[in-house]
Amino acid sequence: MTNSLRPHGDRKTLSPSDQRTAPDQQTQSSRQTRPSRQTQPSRQRDAFFDNAKYLAIVLVGVGHAWGQILDGNRSVETLYRVLYTFHMPAFIIISGYFSRSFDMSPKRVKRLITSVAVPYVVFEVAYALHRRVSEDPSNDISLLDPTYLLWFLCALFIWRLTTPIWQTVRWPLPIALAIAALASVTPTIGNDLNMQRVLQFLPCFVLGLVLRPEHFQLVRRRSVRILSVPVVAAAVVIGWWSVPRMETGWFYRNAAVQDTGAPWWSGPVVTLALFGCSLVLSACFFAWVPGRRMWFTALGAGTICGYLLHGFLSKEATFAGWFHGPAWDEPLGAVVLTALAAAVITVLCTKPVQRVLRCVVEPRMDWAFKRDPGEAARGRERRDKAGAREAPAPSETGDKVSV
Repeated sequence: MTNSLRPHGDRKTLSPSDQRTAPDQQTQSSRQTRPSRQTQPSRQRDAFFDNAKYLAIVLVGVGHAWGQILDGNRSVETLYRVLYTFHMPAFIIISGYFSRSFDMSPKRVKRLITSVAVPYVVFEVAYALHRRVSEDPSNDISLLDPTYLLWFLCALFIWRLTTPIWQTVRWPLPIALAIAALASVTPTIGNDLNMQRVLQFLPCFVLGLVLRPEHFQLVRRRSVRILSVPVVAAAVVIGWWSVPRMETGWFYRNAAVQDTGAPWWSGPVVTLALFGCSLVLSACFFAWVPGRRMWFTALGAGTICGYLLHGFLSKEATFAGWFHGPAWDEPLGAVVLTALAAAVITVLCTKPVQRVLRCVVEPRMDWAFKRDPGEAARGRERRDKAGAREAPAPSETGDKVSV
């Protein structure tokens, strides 16, 4: 404990005679220096990560919009490929970074169930019913086959459960890369729980687990920000070159190489190459994320709402054929669609939407869980300690002074 938290700071302890002559001064001094629990500042959210989450989720929405107008539009497909190289990896890296404290304790498991598993089940049913109404009346409800963007919740649940493993092994990232490479040449994995994506995106999550705050500070330096400009420009050039030469499906990471007709050895090569490109472009993305509070910083707390809800609009537009008009093939149409997607995501991340959706994405389900005896005992111990700190203690002369 530092001197600033002691009742008398750096001063020497008063003698008994001094205590007898100045008990009131001691009491007043200790009260002034003792931090009040009521006035202690609450834990502040990191503006950088809230900004990064908001910007990443906007890019997710923009990417889903661009995916509807790719046919015959090489410029959009070029940007689409660059975007799909890093936007989900960056989001997954952040998810891994904030999963470092997951330790399989009852408290963490409850949080995992209520914030990941329950929203997955609710929205899987909702998306299936939406498709029944809008497109296919015979569409089945299946919790083993994630619909559209819900694969991420399924993957996040599995990744977090494996967090203690990655924090125990000596080389977590190389092992995760080896698993991803093997998954790319294993078509028998199948589509249950979208395990191909779970395994092929696994290195991004593990990377987030091993990162520390100083690593993010490193990429946010001015020199990195300047260097990121030519790097992104080079990525756009490579993306343009790859359009007629490479299948877009590679960027989804949802299938084995055998399903594309390419030779088996290209699976591990492309998997490692895509991870390297994702790492570089994610660093460029983080380099340009502002670290101070912005007008959109508060929206970073509602990214799960924007992520889960915008899929209904995207799917409804697809089912209704809204993207079939020739206007979307024009540059102005692509710009308008981009701005519209960004605006929709922004609205869906706002506080009113968060409050409405809280019963689904952050439900209070104490009734569904056993009471943890250890947590109850720790709670009583904390209350006893707090009461002991607040209780007056007699001085050597019998005067009552604050602790």
